[in-house]
Amino acid sequence: MDALSRLLADRPWLMADGATGTNLFEAGLAAGEAPELWNFDNPRAIEALHRSFVDAGSDIILTNSFGGTRARLKLHDAQDRCVEINRRAAEIARSVADSAGRPVVVAGSMGPTGELLAPVGALAFEDAVALFAEQAEGLMAGGADVLWAETISSEEEVRAAAEAAARVGAPFCATLSFDTAGRTMMGVTSTAYARLAPTLAVAPLAFGANCGVGAADLIRTVLGLSETAPEAVIVAKANAGVPKFVDGHIHYDGSPALMADYARLARDAGARIVGGCCGTKPEHLVAMRAALAAHEPGARPSLGEVEARLGGFSSSTDGATGGDAPVSRHERRGRRR
Repeated sequence: MDALSRLLADRPWLMADGATGTNLFEAGLAAGEAPELWNFDNPRAIEALHRSFVDAGSDIILTNSFGGTRARLKLHDAQDRCVEINRRAAEIARSVADSAGRPVVVAGSMGPTGELLAPVGALAFEDAVALFAEQAEGLMAGGADVLWAETISSEEEVRAAAEAAARVGAPFCATLSFDTAGRTMMGVTSTAYARLAPTLAVAPLAFGANCGVGAADLIRTVLGLSETAPEAVIVAKANAGVPKFVDGHIHYDGSPALMADYARLARDAGARIVGGCCGTKPEHLVAMRAALAAHEPGARPSLGEVEARLGGFSSSTDGATGGDAPVSRHERRGRRR
């Protein structure tokens, strides 16, 4: 049994980690610089970030390899270092996990290729599989326990990532980003993804949603996923609030208290793996861990309850869960303009 399945067999819930990019920017990563190159240029910063997540209570840490396919690394003239970069990303996370004093799962992060797959775009399916498989080889060689595709938007791309996992013989998880009226950029709804996931080349150990618009929208997505696939292990990794441009940089307005309430709602909505995405710092995770530890899951929340506790939704419907949802004041103002 793989490390993630062992933990899931023993625990009703697990906490994943927080943001990689936004935390590294605060550590000095320059705009336009590849975070993945810090695995060599500033490995202590990567190790410190992983350790901060583990110290905050994370049971799963994602490697610093989100843009680690050859296609993305080509933007930094590092495409020929794909395997080396991903292996090093996994090695750093593995060293932190092994020194934690408790089981911590190392998940090999695989973000989008940055290319549109056929028939919409020019990237052939087999070429996409090859891109992910090369990355996957490096991650597994470095000690990743599971491959973790994240922030994917199309059915074709998540199928390619799963096919790559099958080729290297690795356990697999995948989260899509639902951000356009409750759908992914390519139009996938939560219910459609819940039906798709079991048909992938490797059935995911867990699947769900990450990033997107805000915590309220992500909870709505989780409700759609868990209603369609009630026996599945659902992942919720919401951004820490809504991004705002403050003093020349992006700031996420979600407080630790808000993210703690999001964690409780995620459990009530059916998620078993709860973490944070953009803007989520260790202090958010500390509050989330305490909330999860003290929480007894209750009834599935209504959209009205989610809105009352986390704020309004970015769209009135998501194409899946049904019913009109309260829309945030920010979105209503945008519509009037």
